[in-house]
Amino acid sequence: MRRTILSLASFAALMAAMAPTAQAHPANDRYCLQGRMWGYPGNCQFASYQQCQATASGTSAYCGINPRYAYSQPRYY
Repeated sequence: MRRTILSLASFAALMAAMAPTAQAHPANDRYCLQGRMWGYPGNCQFASYQQCQATASGTSAYCGINPRYAYSQPRYY
């Protein structure tokens, strides 16, 4: 019985170590709605440029890349 439990625990630990890590959440703040009423960096809650453009449509606002992503260091895996 002891050997079975030890084998199962070892197998579970091995599988957990080999499993790829997933991101906790997708980046929903890549683009920012910017303009006079939003300031800088603006309303940064858009996952795609098209979402930001749709919100900015008909206003004096424009879309830009979130400075947190634009000026961050690239990640090497």
